[in-house]
Amino acid sequence: MITVMRLGHRRGRDDRISSHVGLTARQFGADKIIYSGEKDTNMMESLDDVIDRWGGFFDVEYREDFRRVIKDFEGLKIHLTMYGEPLDEKIDEVKRKEEDVLVIVGSQKVPREVYEMVDLNIGVGHQPHSEVAALGVFLYELEDREIKQGFEGADVRVVPSEKDKLMEEG
Repeated sequence: MITVMRLGHRRGRDDRISSHVGLTARQFGADKIIYSGEKDTNMMESLDDVIDRWGGFFDVEYREDFRRVIKDFEGLKIHLTMYGEPLDEKIDEVKRKEEDVLVIVGSQKVPREVYEMVDLNIGVGHQPHSEVAALGVFLYELEDREIKQGFEGADVRVVPSEKDKLMEEG
């Protein structure tokens, strides 16, 4: 099981990016996202609406105490940070472990203690960039470069097309 944790969500400021963290997590194989920071029921309901319409199972949860989530998690804890060890050097080690994975991404400045609470600090590149991009690349590599094309129970599906935006419902 793969759980993504979004640290330090700020209502109004991080709505779009936090939503994209959740959508990216779902698309690339995570089972659950946990938000910490400010509780934002609107953002979480928006994600739940996507899940309802586009299918699949994906759990969205809010937890105020990120420290407790990290401490209590039973499995491999990974923090994605540009300061971490290179993804290319660590991904095989992560794949070899047969345990649940908690992938942590920040929004505002990540508290120093997070770096010490996790098993691995991994960098998807060592330049400033989006946590959404880092999460997508990490999960893509973790899931052996597999991208889900659809989810069971979907009410809405994209019909791939070279030039048109086609969807089918039902």
